[in-house]
Amino acid sequence: MKRFSNAGWMAATLVCITAACSDSDPTSPAGPTGGTVSLSISAGAPLAPSPGPGSLSVVYTDGSNSLEMSSARLVLREIELERLSDESCDTHVEGIDDGCESFETGPVLVDFPTDGSAAAMVTITGVPTGVYDEVEFNIHKPSSGLADDAPFLQAHPDYAEISVRVNGLYNGSAFTYESDLMDNQEVRLEPALDIADGAPATNVTLQLDIGEWFRAADGSLMDPDSANKGGANESVVANNIKASIDAFEDRDRDGLED
Repeated sequence: MKRFSNAGWMAATLVCITAACSDSDPTSPAGPTGGTVSLSISAGAPLAPSPGPGSLSVVYTDGSNSLEMSSARLVLREIELERLSDESCDTHVEGIDDGCESFETGPVLVDFPTDGSAAAMVTITGVPTGVYDEVEFNIHKPSSGLADDAPFLQAHPDYAEISVRVNGLYNGSAFTYESDLMDNQEVRLEPALDIADGAPATNVTLQLDIGEWFRAADGSLMDPDSANKGGANESVVANNIKASIDAFEDRDRDGLED
């Protein structure tokens, strides 16, 4: 998949642009007009659980060091599905339903599943017919100075000025990694997503390979504490997060590209 990343962000309200959000099954038939698309999130390929009954952690090793992640969460905003080569969308106005984007939400707290599956985030119906070749979204740092962030911060006050949080163990010692990363991601869908009237519902999975976040260029693991604000590896991990992102059609929502 081709990835495009540009720094920046814009304010947005919580809204499903083309239709109301629902929890419908992405394998069910679409309505008579337009299509149905769900959006899911995945942490990458299936991961081996750590020892111990009921553990939800995942463990990575480089032969010398071990990294156990018990949770990984991101704040995302302005999630958009964009139509292929539609010149009329070049002048799209934020918040106007003109068929240039399928849905937009935000901010939302994403909790990555650790079994390699794709966890559902949102489903919409009545997506305008056409070919969609790009998913856009922001990794967002909620701020008390933004009115649109107020409802989110009321529900998640511990995420003020934080967009990424990972908890776990590095070589047996507890760590908490936090970042105020803000980034606008434009991810190509290849092949593109073709939405037709009456076609079966489908799912698009956003995949962020968390197994690559705390690795140096040579593949060795790094201490996540060294990537916190002001740490020696802060920019390395921030760039790894941005480079770990992919998107693809995933009709059965198993975290694997169809």
